[in-house]
Amino acid sequence: MSESADRLPENRDIWRIALPMILSNITVPLLGMVDTGVVGHLDSAVYLGAVAIATTIFGFIYIGMNFLRMGTTGISAQRYGARDNDGIRTALGQALLTAMFIAVTLIALQKPIAQIAMPLLGATGDIDVYAREYFSIRIWSAPATLAGYVLVGWFIGMQNARIPLLIVVTVNLVNIVLDLLFVLVLDMKVAGVALASLIAEYTGAALGLYFAGKLLIRHPGQWAAHKLLRLKEYTAFFSVNLNLLIRTLALVFTISFVTAQGARMGGLVLAANAILMQFQNLMAFGLDGVAHAAEALVGKAVGEKRREALERAVSLSLKWSLVFAGGFSFFYLVGGPLLINVLTDLPDVRQTTLVYLPWMIFSPLISVWSFLYDGVFVGATRAKEMRNIMLVSAFVIFLPAWYLLQPFGNHGLWAAFMLFLLARGVGMHVGYRRVVLPAA
Repeated sequence: MSESADRLPENRDIWRIALPMILSNITVPLLGMVDTGVVGHLDSAVYLGAVAIATTIFGFIYIGMNFLRMGTTGISAQRYGARDNDGIRTALGQALLTAMFIAVTLIALQKPIAQIAMPLLGATGDIDVYAREYFSIRIWSAPATLAGYVLVGWFIGMQNARIPLLIVVTVNLVNIVLDLLFVLVLDMKVAGVALASLIAEYTGAALGLYFAGKLLIRHPGQWAAHKLLRLKEYTAFFSVNLNLLIRTLALVFTISFVTAQGARMGGLVLAANAILMQFQNLMAFGLDGVAHAAEALVGKAVGEKRREALERAVSLSLKWSLVFAGGFSFFYLVGGPLLINVLTDLPDVRQTTLVYLPWMIFSPLISVWSFLYDGVFVGATRAKEMRNIMLVSAFVIFLPAWYLLQPFGNHGLWAAFMLFLLARGVGMHVGYRRVVLPAA
């Protein structure tokens, strides 16, 4: 190894990955905001309702597919750390082929998916008609969307976060321009919004493949056809990603459960909880950025088999995660009421949200551990442990806690959710000390 390769991770290594990913995360909501803003200026609220329902379906589908991003990051980072240039090609190829298989399956099943999902979300009349129109166009972007997940994960594993940022910015800019052209100029309404998103996503995927090709030139190696075409060669890949999928579904269940229980407490509590979840999502911008850096640096250290580098990567990631967590807690303490006022102008909703705001002030300091260790475990490809800890946290800690705390109403619900986050953090810390660190 060269002297450069031998050095331990430094603060600049964290920020080289974290900063572009934070900026990338911040730009993601822009895609939905632009679609909503353009459709919201049409002559009927039907179009807005249709787009909202259709994008909710895609959101649910693609949340489940996020394992493609996480699994690819850990595997490719380890191959990068091991200087296995053939391996980084296999990691990319297997993930892309898997993504294409899933995408083709989604396209083939588009009619039954729509038939089941539309009634569940309450689509009726013209809203149902236009939601189906949007869905029938946008579903063809599945290959590009899932390829994008793979490429972003692969680039992070290759210690490069600038290209994912460039891809996301390009997708958003193309989407904005085409939204304005198709909807406001060509009057294509819902179909125009869907077509704009489809073209933007394929533009992003093409850009990602172009830069992947350029990056591979800098890491000369061979494509092993048998590792891409033989199912038995996917054993390790499927082992990691199936566990990540189960882990993600358990997380989605928990968040959905919080929303559903809030709805049972009435419209005001439902609205307040929706706003508070936006606080939680905002916090994720910073903590996820550092977690992505942890994924890349931990994976690299594991591939290099350098325990000292692994410990240093975790230590630096923890330091910056705590800085962000403390900053968000302070911001919510001082500026929380103002942010609530920005998010809603309904007096009753504002007052109800303020009652439960203290949970968001403490949330960053509780959440930080699970965010950090998610990155550590992804980099170490310890997906089985991630799955087990998530399942225990959701079904052994969260659900029993909620049923015991029901007499406290929405405070009990948020207390159970905080215990869920804390259980994940504690469980993953124990797992890190017992499983990840000794294996380095």
